[in-house]
Amino acid sequence: MNKGNLVYEGKAKMVYETDEPDKYLVYFKDDATADNGVKRGTIEGKGVVNNKISAYFFKLLKDNGIANHFLETVSEREMLCKKLKMIPLEIVVRNVSAGSLAKRLGLEEGPALPMPIIEYYYKSDKLGDPMFNRYHILTLDIATIDEMNELEHLAFSINTIMKERLKAKNVDLIDFKLEFGRDEKGKLILGDEISPDNCRFWDMTTKEKMDKDRFRRDMGGVSEAYQEMLDRLTL
Repeated sequence: MNKGNLVYEGKAKMVYETDEPDKYLVYFKDDATADNGVKRGTIEGKGVVNNKISAYFFKLLKDNGIANHFLETVSEREMLCKKLKMIPLEIVVRNVSAGSLAKRLGLEEGPALPMPIIEYYYKSDKLGDPMFNRYHILTLDIATIDEMNELEHLAFSINTIMKERLKAKNVDLIDFKLEFGRDEKGKLILGDEISPDNCRFWDMTTKEKMDKDRFRRDMGGVSEAYQEMLDRLTL
């Protein structure tokens, strides 16, 4: 397998063609951003950790019947993935009042929600990734009603699987972001990554944050928190 042309570079990853037309090589960077790219910095070793944590969760989900784009880890910072046509939506699943949800609803940060909440966000840097509802999605022909029903079913299933595994690691899954794409047959497949960059992970006992909030809020100990999450999952 040979690395080809760069086809996409985002805030945290670079995606390359390979000599196999149905596969991409994903490279994880140490770059970090917050507030829609307004805040920028570097988290030492983040790319290595996020590659390993994403591979861990993709394997877990695949073992539990959730189709995703992960094929294999190629190096410390690279994974080989199935080529998808990504859907320009972020599906956010929330279990606990935190982050923007707490601010928007005037809630205290920390209490568990009475039920998990799903929110949609439109992936558009120009527009600042605005929150969407089903009518917006239908208006822009991003996904059908049946596809949205399936996306939500998959998101709730992923939430259940991850929460159960993390509970055994003394970690609360506060909220997380998912992205999906369509394969060559139009099947919805989980893509992107699952890492402390797009999940909130709190220690169940101390409520210590082990995710990108430490970078967003200038709390310090960011690299150490990412490494702690990897260690809990794999040691």
